[in-house]
Amino acid sequence: MIIASEVTKAYGETCVVDGVTLSLPKGGVTSIVGPNGAGKSTLLSMISRLMAMDKGSVTVDGLDVSKTPGDVLARRLSILRQDNHMTARLTVRDLVSFGRYPYSKGRLTADDKAHIERSLRYLDLEALSERFLDELSGGQRQRAFVAMVLCQDTDYVLLDEPLNNLDMKHAMGMMKLLRQAANDLGKTVVLVLHDINFASWYSDNIVAMKHGKVAAQGPVAEMIRPEVLSDIYEMDISVHTIGGQLISVYYG
Repeated sequence: MIIASEVTKAYGETCVVDGVTLSLPKGGVTSIVGPNGAGKSTLLSMISRLMAMDKGSVTVDGLDVSKTPGDVLARRLSILRQDNHMTARLTVRDLVSFGRYPYSKGRLTADDKAHIERSLRYLDLEALSERFLDELSGGQRQRAFVAMVLCQDTDYVLLDEPLNNLDMKHAMGMMKLLRQAANDLGKTVVLVLHDINFASWYSDNIVAMKHGKVAAQGPVAEMIRPEVLSDIYEMDISVHTIGGQLISVYYG
């Protein structure tokens, strides 16, 4: 379980994350949603220790992320940032192999190589494995970065807007894959999403943020309701059941 207590981050006079306290259950898929500037990505970055918090604490299965050695934390938790840029000219296979660094320290074993091949296959990247990243489309690069994160083989997988640059087909495929990783591999997947319908369809739990605070949190059935969503996004949103799933409509 991930437990955040009074987590706060400010830039000058602007408080981006304001005393957030929440528990993210172990197992399944949890989506963090909310309008732009709500603090979603900042909160995820502090949970993963990519960004220092001004106040508060975060524990992952009892490990304090501020005090746990980096190599220990990297075997428990992995993260895909929103802004993924590589200045080095790497192949897809090179990038994915970085996911094994907490284990191999750069000296890949047979087990590491098996993880790399599994991740390439999982993301349907085998045919692109020897291509350089700057030769790929934005969607193909995004899949390569997700493969790197999954190759790290951690219990907790944090993804900041993993659907960036993906078309409808690959966005759906990505969400199916993350759902499968939770179901079949026992991963705890926590992701920041802008598409509320992807969150509804594939998540177990949803955390909604607004103005740097947690506005609402709960199972999909409790969160995907017109009164909850309209308050969070400050617009009229209707909810319909399609194929047994709750779908939001906001194109009025």
